[in-house]
Amino acid sequence: MISDRLNRRENEVMNAVFELSGGKERFLVAPCELTAVLPAKGKYDEAVLERTLNSLALDGYFEFVESERRGEKTYVILMHEAGLSYRRRDYQRKRGVFFRFAVAALGAVITFVVGILLRMIFG
Repeated sequence: MISDRLNRRENEVMNAVFELSGGKERFLVAPCELTAVLPAKGKYDEAVLERTLNSLALDGYFEFVESERRGEKTYVILMHEAGLSYRRRDYQRKRGVFFRFAVAALGAVITFVVGILLRMIFG
């Protein structure tokens, strides 16, 4: 099942995976490459990274398999439809939040103006 709401850590890892994929459906990536792209303040170690990748795989964003290449641990990642459309969904979510905020602000302004008009009429 695909979760529309990812936590901060999952969003950061998904952004990094999407960036490293370069639009490809299947690619190889080393854990050190992933941690290099991730924000430093997140303090990602290999165990946390694997846990987050497993969570994203369970949510249906991609499949990943651990492999060894030239003695170095490597992930083989196969992006699913949800993973390939991640940026678009994220953009739509942010646009929806902005729209809700704009409607709330507009409602507050209208309420303020109506209040002032009522005070002028009856005050």
